[in-house]
Amino acid sequence: MRTQDGGHRAAAVTAIADRDYRRAGDEYTRAGWRVLADPRERIDPFGADEKGWVGDGLQYLATSAVCYRVAGQDTRATRRGVEGVAVAKDLTNALEHPVQHACLTEFVGDFRTAAGLDGGEAAYREAETAYEDAASAVDNPQAWGTTPLFEAAATLLQQVARGPANGEIAIPWEDLHGTNPDDPGQFLAQRAVVKRQRFPSLVQQAIADGFLATPRGTTEYDTDHHQCPHCGSTDVNWVAESVVCLRCSRPTEDID
Repeated sequence: MRTQDGGHRAAAVTAIADRDYRRAGDEYTRAGWRVLADPRERIDPFGADEKGWVGDGLQYLATSAVCYRVAGQDTRATRRGVEGVAVAKDLTNALEHPVQHACLTEFVGDFRTAAGLDGGEAAYREAETAYEDAASAVDNPQAWGTTPLFEAAATLLQQVARGPANGEIAIPWEDLHGTNPDDPGQFLAQRAVVKRQRFPSLVQQAIADGFLATPRGTTEYDTDHHQCPHCGSTDVNWVAESVVCLRCSRPTEDID
């Protein structure tokens, strides 16, 4: 079960496939607000939660900022970024573990970068330090890296990176983390390092190209049942409630 986004995430993915990035920004905004208000049944957004389900709400708001920038709606992107920074900082009063606080600082960097605000690099460096400082409280960094909070914080980077990578996974989970889980601080701090080095240019490329790929869901290559009417690919990506071309993220057609 995902978080309770009221169907707005699916609507946002549909809008991306239609190349309507302003509408996608609106739908991601609504998804973010909905999840932040009521993440899941019996989950209080202002209560301690070791899984960090509110991360989905933050991710949707950050994604909305990128959508607005691709759509040329920079003012709305700025507002979403300012809002997201405030929410991420405020959630340190709810989520209790220091490694979650580090991830929330990572989100601050995401919002500043996605919205084109100043201070993105500084926020990522602050997150690196926070991960190192939290190391003594982390027994299993790999487990933390797969909680909903941390997965949500990785999703937008991976989504934006799909565009120039022909729809493939350009930044896998392994590349986003360090090589030695016995050094949990370095292992998790690598997330902020990778984002600091790659996320700004990926966002700028999406804006320059006027193209943001859909998130990657379940995929199938070289199918005999779907073909993209736009680019001819038979590679398929099932994501949310959409069936889109793995390559160009447009709706694909059933040819059975």
